[in-house]
Amino acid sequence: MSTRNGRVSSPRLTEGEINDLLLKLQAILPNSTLRGNSRASPSRTLKETCIYIKKLLKDVDDLSENLSQLLPPGEVNAIRRLLQQSESRSNE
Repeated sequence: MSTRNGRVSSPRLTEGEINDLLLKLQAILPNSTLRGNSRASPSRTLKETCIYIKKLLKDVDDLSENLSQLLPPGEVNAIRRLLQQSESRSNE
């Protein structure tokens, strides 16, 4: 359901649900001093999560570059097409 400003409305999360989600984020952050700390600030947890996601994206870019240097150009294009097809199927 959309609101007048174009945003999709959804049920509000309870404080307990938010805390549970924050603990789950903390659990997947590698080398995090926040891991399992229910008193860690939500903003710090979100900041560390964003930093980690940016690092993962950079790692993917670096690995893609390395792979493209190892494979012949035709194979790189074929792999890209397969990935795009797989992505479009998962979005259906």
